[in-house]
Amino acid sequence: MGAVYLIRHGQASFGAADYDVLSDLGHAQARAVGAELARRDVAVSLARSGTLSRQRVTAEVALAQCGSGPAVETDARWNEYDHVDIVARHGGGSGQDTADPRAYQKVLETSLRSWVEAGAESPCAETWPMFLDRVRAAFDDVVSSLPKGSRAVVFTSGGVIATLCGALLGDPATGFLSLNRVTVNAGLTKIVTGRSGTTLLSFNEHGHFDGDAAELLTYR
Repeated sequence: MGAVYLIRHGQASFGAADYDVLSDLGHAQARAVGAELARRDVAVSLARSGTLSRQRVTAEVALAQCGSGPAVETDARWNEYDHVDIVARHGGGSGQDTADPRAYQKVLETSLRSWVEAGAESPCAETWPMFLDRVRAAFDDVVSSLPKGSRAVVFTSGGVIATLCGALLGDPATGFLSLNRVTVNAGLTKIVTGRSGTTLLSFNEHGHFDGDAAELLTYR
C-alpha cells in the first residue's frame, strides 16, 4: 500500500509587504515536521511542492532533516487559492491587518464561502470549479506516478489539503470550508492508496508540536 503525505507550509509573513515569505517561526515549524518524518522513518520516493516560496522553502528545510532523498519537483497545481483576488472580488478588498488578524480571518472565510457558492460565475481569475479541478489533477498525477508501496511527500497549503480531504470524504466544498480554517502550519495529513482505492487515513496531525514544542503551533 502506498502513501501520500500532504504537509502544509510553515507560517508565512502575515501583514508583511510580501506574505509569501516563510517567517522565522515557519522555518522552525518546517524543521519540526521534517524531524517527524525522519522519526517515522518515511522513505520518500517522490517529493512535490507548489511553486510558492513558502511551500518550496518548507520542503527544503523539512527534507533536510530526512537525509538523502529525491529532488523536489515543483508543480503550480499545488499552489493555494489566490486569497487576495478572492477577498477583493467577494469581500470588499480588505487587506491583511496585523493589528486584528481575527477580523481579517472572518472576512476571508465569508469571501471563500461566497467564492465557492458563485461557482463558475465568480469574477475571480480562478473560480472554485477551476481550483477544484487543478487540485484533483495534481493529486491524481502524484498517485499515478508513485511506485507500488512507496511514499510521496507533497508540500502545499491548507485550502488544497482541505479540498482533497473533503473530496475523499464525499464533499469537497464542505470539506474546504470546514477543514481549511483548522489546518495548522506544518501539519501532516496522510492518504493511503491501494487496491481498494484511495483513503484518508489522518488529517492535520500535529503531535510534533506537543510538549516543549507547543509554542510552534499556529494556524495562520
